[in-house]
Amino acid sequence: MKKYRSRKSSVSRAPTYAAMGDFWDSHDLSDLWDKTRPARANVHLESEESYYGIEKGLSQTINRAAKQRGVSPHTLINLWLQEKIRKLKMVGRG
Repeated sequence: MKKYRSRKSSVSRAPTYAAMGDFWDSHDLSDLWDKTRPARANVHLESEESYYGIEKGLSQTINRAAKQRGVSPHTLINLWLQEKIRKLKMVGRG
């Protein structure tokens, strides 16, 4: 049977998260990099997207507006739709 250590961190040797925070408030990882060990993590991300047809002229306008704002058309459309939905919800409450 494997015995688990009670400390929460191998580098700071801190027994609590608060003590770990105190340690890292006064230390820099770049000075302790050689005391770290590789970590493995399994991450499974799922993104759901829906696609909707947009009139060509409107699409061109969106592309120009996005370029002026320094964002992608995808981001701009999502921001605009979120704003519109917020406004609709506010009207529905009044």
